[in-house]
Amino acid sequence: MENIIVEKVWLTDTEVWIRTTDFREACERFADYQRLKFTTPKQRENFQVGDFGIRWEELDEDLSFEGFFLEKKSNPLYDLFIAHPELNAAAIARRLGMSQSLFAHTDEVPVNGYRFSNPITQDYTT
Repeated sequence: MENIIVEKVWLTDTEVWIRTTDFREACERFADYQRLKFTTPKQRENFQVGDFGIRWEELDEDLSFEGFFLEKKSNPLYDLFIAHPELNAAAIARRLGMSQSLFAHTDEVPVNGYRFSNPITQDYTT
């Protein structure tokens, strides 16, 4: 495990960013974390930085610095829903002939013989 020393943490409307002492920068999207996705900006701003990560006590959420630099699996279906919030996942699941709960709560979603990683439960916390 690499020793990551963070010198700066900042927030945008959609992400939390870190910069290390060796000038690497990385971010995590709030949309990727259920507890951060629907919070207010004020709640997101209420975090503490520790030696190994960021903690939102009120939300009971932690992000490790190491996780910021892990390779993220690309998921086109997830990216589609993030890019187009007007899409109704439940309606799409019904149109595909699958239950909305299956679409929302499994790691892989079978659709017409293909398997897609679930766009809703993907979580990179460590």
